[in-house]
Amino acid sequence: MIERRPFDRLGGAHHGWLDAKHHFSFAEYHDPARMHWGALRVWNDDTVQPGAGFPPHPHADMEIITYVREGAITHQDSLGNRGRTAAGDVQVMSAGTGIRHSEYNLEPGVTRIFQIWIFPNRKGQPPSWGTKPFPKSGRSGQFVALASGLDGDDEALPIRTDARVLGATLKAGETAEYRFAGGGRYGYLVPASGKVEVGGVTLEARDGAAIHEEDVIRVTASQDAELILVDAAA
Repeated sequence: MIERRPFDRLGGAHHGWLDAKHHFSFAEYHDPARMHWGALRVWNDDTVQPGAGFPPHPHADMEIITYVREGAITHQDSLGNRGRTAAGDVQVMSAGTGIRHSEYNLEPGVTRIFQIWIFPNRKGQPPSWGTKPFPKSGRSGQFVALASGLDGDDEALPIRTDARVLGATLKAGETAEYRFAGGGRYGYLVPASGKVEVGGVTLEARDGAAIHEEDVIRVTASQDAELILVDAAA
């Protein structure tokens, strides 16, 4: 099953400094049919204006992955961590027993991010944060794990959940294949840019594709495309 969720039908809110689109219920947007997708709880498509951002606020018991599409995000937290994550790269915050953090766009132009939350499969762990550059050349024509809690994904940022967050870049006409980590998995695919076809379903930039009971997907780009995919447990 592959269901297209068009970008122009997503929930969202515009706060002046933040233009947010929600693939799943979040904040004031509530859709009982879109509470989560397996262990995937949140996929927000955020545009943050220069000099603005999310002031310090708390989280607990959630794996929070930020993929930067454009610009950069600067993170600071109650553990003393501070770092800047630039376009094409990823940061991971395991909220664990509790953490406070802020995320600001300190760049001269807008910053665009995907904010992805996945339920952890173990609680009571200390909080942590990390970031890592991922050269786009390494994911040209194929899916590469950017954050993962699965065995063997040693180059990915670790998360405490039975899931992978993957990235790929495709040239027009190229096809990438991905085999899910087991039966009954929940996939969610979003082109950050470009246009692709997956299983007969056409996705424009920033559309979502909710995928279930598919062992393998094949994604073909009709335009140059940048893709993010989550492979999550139930």
